Amino acid sequence: MNSPNAWLQFALYLGALLLITKPLGLYLVQVLDVHGRTFLDPIVRPVERLTYRVCGIDPAKEQSWIGYTLALLMFSAVGLLFTYFILRFQDHLPLNPQNFPGLSPSLAFNTAASFTTNTNWQSYTGESTMSYFSQMVALTIHNFTSAACGIAIAAALVRGIARQTAQTIGNFWTDTVRVTYYLLVPVCLVFALFLVSQGIIQNFKPYTVAKTLEPYTTQVTKTDDKGQPVLAADGKTPVMVDQKVDTQTIVQGPVASQIAIKMLGTNGGGYVNANAAHPFENPTPLSNFLQILSIFAIPSALTYYLGRMVKNQRHGWAVWGAMFAMFVAGALVCWKAEVSGNPIHQKLGVAAADGNMEGKEVRFGIFNSALFATITTDASCGAVNAMHDSFTPIGGLVPLFNMETGEVIFGGVGAGLYGMLIFVVLAVFIAGLMVGRTPEYLGKKIEAYDVKLVMLVLMVLAATILGGTAWAAVSTWGQAGLNNAGPHGFSEILYAYSSAVGNNGSAFAGLTATPADGDWHYNTTLGFAMLIGRFLMIVPILALAGNLASKKLVPASAGTFRTEGVTFVVLLIGTVLLVGALTFLPALAIGPIVEHYLMHAGTLF
Repeated sequence: MNSPNAWLQFALYLGALLLITKPLGLYLVQVLDVHGRTFLDPIVRPVERLTYRVCGIDPAKEQSWIGYTLALLMFSAVGLLFTYFILRFQDHLPLNPQNFPGLSPSLAFNTAASFTTNTNWQSYTGESTMSYFSQMVALTIHNFTSAACGIAIAAALVRGIARQTAQTIGNFWTDTVRVTYYLLVPVCLVFALFLVSQGIIQNFKPYTVAKTLEPYTTQVTKTDDKGQPVLAADGKTPVMVDQKVDTQTIVQGPVASQIAIKMLGTNGGGYVNANAAHPFENPTPLSNFLQILSIFAIPSALTYYLGRMVKNQRHGWAVWGAMFAMFVAGALVCWKAEVSGNPIHQKLGVAAADGNMEGKEVRFGIFNSALFATITTDASCGAVNAMHDSFTPIGGLVPLFNMETGEVIFGGVGAGLYGMLIFVVLAVFIAGLMVGRTPEYLGKKIEAYDVKLVMLVLMVLAATILGGTAWAAVSTWGQAGLNNAGPHGFSEILYAYSSAVGNNGSAFAGLTATPADGDWHYNTTLGFAMLIGRFLMIVPILALAGNLASKKLVPASAGTFRTEGVTFVVLLIGTVLLVGALTFLPALAIGPIVEHYLMHAGTLF
């Protein structure tokens, strides 16, 4: 951590994030107001009106929380089925120059659930599985719609907090249309053009086959006439044969358009398997910087939107400050762990100053890999420019714990804000108990019904992550997918279910969710974990929005707990960390924590 260059990059990143928060927040206020006016109105307003007319939407007619929820669920269900059928039958659809076959039922379900929920977990290798049509129509469109849904839900909850004696929280259709047309599409258009200027490809050419400078020989599994593996006499071990390799297939396709929205919408699904470690997805240091900045851009701006809507900008900045402090702390811990490296390697002659370069993107170095890992798991993004499975135990614990806090440290677009507001309500409730008064949040009394909804959200998160991990850890199918034994193997399983339920999508990369024998367990259980993590949390959040909207404002008194300032920020951070620690510390203790001590004792897994 003695690199002045790395500290300068960190300072530039933090400064740029702070710089864009207010102007983008003000723009969100205009976008999320059905009567708001933006500089794009002359171009976009006619398209917006046409969309309402064609779809039969009355933009001025608001919905109750139940109507808002039903609209969201219906929209998401249709999108999931639409994506599932495209993936199953992509071999019958256009723009498939590589003639890729349709996906298996379990993989198609997993992928459809993944992109519908803004998770973008990928149990497949993009460049060898997905046609151009699937990449653009099934996946990229979901990157826009799932991000728009997340922002719409956050806006609905903020309206519920800001309004009084109201029965409605907005119009789901209007919110998603305006977010898509006025924010996501125009920004991604500009961002995609910038990425093309950096070297990211955008075309419909067939893959390029190039001759290698030096042919080499590798071993591959021998297959029969039907393409099935040939097994040895024991009936278990595959027979391996030599294969000469003298060509390389270079991926082509519409990459830049997908990368722009995967970052800005905190989707994270890569066009290729290596994700942002591939030069076609992340070619330059500048593209790397702006990609990680785009991950936090909208989540950071939504805190300013919160302050403006509730007419208490200091409260918005207090929420931002809590997120910011936890982000900086996590980034420094992860960076320190990776710079310190592996003591076993150092005993073998690797200099301590070299740090842990295993699995890192050598173009960008340890700092940018650690920073990227922290940001992508603080937000529900999941894009990676390094393999988290190769991080040191403590370096891997940081992204793991980020997801287990509910990814509220800026978090996903919309999801980060409404997740953090759940902790805000809980923190206010705790403060009220400590002083013996009825808890209040911005003039609204927090009552038993509100707290029950908050606890339901937190219980869904914990029960699904720990339940899925426990089932896989004791099952033959769960252990069969591991790349490592011992506590590191357990961490691979825990990370997978934390990522799925947290709608993050990144992986330790050692876990094989789609094995050669086609076992469906991981794909199916992770698919349901994503759906539960998205929708069984959204329903109580929207119910909370509706209940808060119906309440009357209570005048502030001498006993009212202030929701701005250092005291509130400390309480909010303490609440997030306490809930996360009490819930997941036992699992973390038998995963990365014990692995850390075993590593220092000379044992690796």
